[in-house]
Amino acid sequence: MEFILEAYNRDTPDEKLLSDIKNVALKLKKNTVSISEYESHGKFHPSTLQRRFGSWFKVLELAKLEASRSKLNIPEKELFKNIEEIWIALGRQPKYAEIKKPLSKYSAGTYDKRFGSWLKALQEFVVYINSDNISDNQTNLLETEVAENTFTNAKIKHKTKREISDRLRFKILMRDGFTCKKCGKSPMKEIGVELHIDHIIPWSKGGESVPDNLETKCKQCNLGKGNAFDV
Repeated sequence: MEFILEAYNRDTPDEKLLSDIKNVALKLKKNTVSISEYESHGKFHPSTLQRRFGSWFKVLELAKLEASRSKLNIPEKELFKNIEEIWIALGRQPKYAEIKKPLSKYSAGTYDKRFGSWLKALQEFVVYINSDNISDNQTNLLETEVAENTFTNAKIKHKTKREISDRLRFKILMRDGFTCKKCGKSPMKEIGVELHIDHIIPWSKGGESVPDNLETKCKQCNLGKGNAFDV
């Protein structure tokens, strides 16, 4: 019996390890490679890559390949944020078939596994976005933010924060039908329309971050307004 010492791969360059998994993907004609597939077709052991880069997901990311399975333990808030971004980009409730890259960071299957179905994920999202959370509450009677009016140098005390929370932002967009209140542009009518939430009375001039003082504007209309009142 002949004993053969296996070569150590500690000094193998990162580029060589990543190049090998890319070659396996090309050989399999796939845009991802599972651990078992790499073990069968790769030059190195999967644990070598995992130890080097931290996780199999990181290996795939650095090799610019798709994740071979859904990430575990993704925070619900992150999953809901993804739904919110898709909903805003489309200007309407997203459909199951649309939950894929590049529009979505996560696959529809990720939501199926976490919530049981895409419909249940949407139901949970609606509950989340409509709930009142103290940390997201714009009105804080215990603290006030102070803005300085650049024209009069007067100090303006605020009961709300200038930054608008994700939940309030989404509620204003829903209220305004995902449509710019000035020019009527909407992602439902035109691809690529970017919507902002604008203070009608600028925050720096005393306007608060409350629904009555907020409205939907497209990027062009909002940037064109600057810090002036609408005329």
